Formats: sequence, C-alpha cells, structure tokens
Amino acid sequence: MTATNAMSRAVVLLSGGMDSCVCAALAVRDFSAVAALHVSYGQRTEARERRAFLEICQRFGIQQKLLIRNEVLRAIGGSALTDPNIAVPEGAEIGREIPVTYVPFRNAHFLAAAVSWAEVMGADKVYIGAVEQDSSGYPDCRPAYYQAFNQVVKAGTRLGNIEVVTPLIGMRKAEIVRLGLELSAPFDLTWSCYSQEERPCGVCDSCVLRSRAFREAGATDPIAVESTPTGKH
Repeated sequence: MTATNAMSRAVVLLSGGMDSCVCAALAVRDFSAVAALHVSYGQRTEARERRAFLEICQRFGIQQKLLIRNEVLRAIGGSALTDPNIAVPEGAEIGREIPVTYVPFRNAHFLAAAVSWAEVMGADKVYIGAVEQDSSGYPDCRPAYYQAFNQVVKAGTRLGNIEVVTPLIGMRKAEIVRLGLELSAPFDLTWSCYSQEERPCGVCDSCVLRSRAFREAGATDPIAVESTPTGKH
C-alpha cells in the first residue's frame, strides 16, 4: 500500500521506540485516519516512553490517542524490564538465547487491546513494529506468531476483518533506519533504552541494536550519547 486509503483507518501500537515510530510513519502515509495506542506496563522507562509517544503523535498530527495501563505484566514479573530485582544485561550476548529483558507474552496483551479498540472504531488494520532480524530473539516477534494471532482475530471479532500488520518484521535494523529517514520519521523523539530515562545507557540490548543500526545505515542517531555509556546495571 503506497497511496492514502481514505476508506480505512489504522491503529498503531506506538511504544515510543524506533521501530514503532517507523510503523507510525507508514500508517500516516497510507491512511487518512490513524489512531495511536500506548501501553504502560510498569517498565523501567515507563515515563520516558510515554513522553516519546506523546511527542511522536504531536509531530505526526495524530489526534486520536489512547494511553492505557496494564498491571498484569508488572504483577507477574519475570523480566528485567518489570522487576527491579533483575538486572538489565549488557547487549554482548544478543541473539544467543532469549534474554531476561523478554516480558512473557507481552505482545499478546498489547495486541488484544489494540484489536479491541480497532473493532470499536471500525479500523481494519493494527500496526505493530515487531522485528525478527537483528533483534533480541523474543518469541512474540516471530512471523509465525502473527500468522497465528491473525487467525485468532479473524475467529474472535464481530466481522473478522481486522488484520495485524508487521511491515518491519523481515527487515534488518539498518534497513528500518533508512526507511525511517525516507519517511522523515522523528527519530529525535524516540526512546529505546531499557534502563535509563535521562540519557541512553549505551550498553543494553536495545541501545546496542540501535547504535549498530544507525552505524550500518551510515546515519547519525540524533539521541546518541557522546560520552561513555552509563555503565553496568
């Protein structure tokens, strides 16, 4: 889809990170009506991600916004993002095994809310910035997961016409950076760090993947840390 679809609307799951920002840019390009959903779930950088969400929406001119809280994921725990007793690891072991930054079945919670909202407002597309390549290896970022989830959506909604769209899932991170630059995605407003809210730590999985992506794309990250990383956590 490359032209604005005046007859359809889309919901974008917008965390405030780099990938979800590019997804929002695609949705704004292709749909005349875009709504953005942000889920706070007790993650370490909750306030900073919420700020990124609001600023990105403002930059894109997205008026219809929904911010919700999910208390379940924090209560369940089991992740370094939601449990302060579990340290956020450095990114040196990316891809070797599922890291402790994995939030158990998180995307199912996010998608359930997004699909519910899409059904109420008559949207037929839900965008999510899941990425399988150059990622931490989270199981809910695999293509098979979204194929299965779309079958659930088809069976469990009134009209069965809502589709979860993952336009970035097969792309390398550097390709996502290049696409975002082509779409004028506001990378300067995004936040990717798992552990810090003042400045990126530079050493967590997400910071390492982001830094590598901009470097391989031959671009400068507008929020890159000039000084040394904040250190281990």
